[in-house]
Amino acid sequence: MHASLMWENGMHFICTNGAIKSPLDASAEHGGAGLGPTPKELILNAMMGCTAIDVLAILKKMRQEVSSFEMEIDAEKTQAHPVHFKTALLIFKMRGPIDPEKALKAVDSSLTKYCGVNYMISRSCEIRYQLEVNQQIVANNPVKFIEPAE
Repeated sequence: MHASLMWENGMHFICTNGAIKSPLDASAEHGGAGLGPTPKELILNAMMGCTAIDVLAILKKMRQEVSSFEMEIDAEKTQAHPVHFKTALLIFKMRGPIDPEKALKAVDSSLTKYCGVNYMISRSCEIRYQLEVNQQIVANNPVKFIEPAE
């Protein structure tokens, strides 16, 4: 993998991944102008995106028909430097004729062995997840990755 970053002005940067360009900015308290997500916000997006891709792919293989899929994440940062995420709660919300047990298996598979982003973050952050299927809470569990074989 390769990425690059170019400074635009102030605390605004453009990140390039192949042909895709994405803005990045600092928060207003650190001189940013709201021209893009902050680096920590991008990490939250990556945490959701990585597991969402896994979960939807697994549910498709299980022949589950998902009519809507949303995620939220709530994270708490430490106060001391280096400021990092202390805890994070991933909230999965899906609807459709979905077997709740299959949805739980898909989420659990992603968050125990497939999602590399959440695996990396879990080294310094306690991650939990909540799963809602058709507006019913199916699970509220800690994330416990299986350590990968080298």
